[in-house]
Amino acid sequence: MRLWIMGLLCANLLACSPSEEELLKSGIEKMDAQDWSEAINNFDKVLEKNPTNAQALNAKGVALFQQGKIKEAIPIFDLAIQADSTSYKAWFNRGNAKMEQENYKAALADFNIASALDPTQTDIFFNRGTALLNMEEYEDALIDFQSVLQVNPNQAEAQFRKAKAELGMNDPIHGLESLTNTVNLDPKNGEAYYLLGVTRMSALGQKNEGCADLKMALSLGYAEAQTWITDFCE
Repeated sequence: MRLWIMGLLCANLLACSPSEEELLKSGIEKMDAQDWSEAINNFDKVLEKNPTNAQALNAKGVALFQQGKIKEAIPIFDLAIQADSTSYKAWFNRGNAKMEQENYKAALADFNIASALDPTQTDIFFNRGTALLNMEEYEDALIDFQSVLQVNPNQAEAQFRKAKAELGMNDPIHGLESLTNTVNLDPKNGEAYYLLGVTRMSALGQKNEGCADLKMALSLGYAEAQTWITDFCE
């Protein structure tokens, strides 16, 4: 009888123990509240039960990333990919972590796989375009930002980075168009006004318009505009 009672007690305790799904859900809720440490605690409990739970591994990597623990996050994303290489999420997140390390070539490789796994995710194209922009691969970067803008033409940052790619390709006409779109969507982008001013003056000889843009950039806190204003507008 004593053994039976003890067995029943153990069964009840196991029944009260949170499941993987419950722990994972709790961890996601902690992430929504930006309680990264407690989220990781929940994901670790999931992984104690199932070390190959790809969702928990990916989520733990994201929580570490959000804490700025990039070096710790990458091997967790590695494990998530090993557990499920068919989900774009861990590839995408590992690419983001490598971007933070300015390892753009490695990030690009991860983004390429992520985009192949789910070509509907515009965030992948945006981040891959950013990696390509940093690598000065302007033509390929432009293609990615155009893909983003086909879905949402009102994304100011995509317009801005598209402009940088176009200027990098020595295409000031389209660059000016994209910069104009940028400031129309985001009037507080001082750097965009700065590039507008510099491009108007250096490529088109539009001094008055360029000086107006540079002064707007300076008023928005973009200090680099001051040199151009001093040299060419006063």
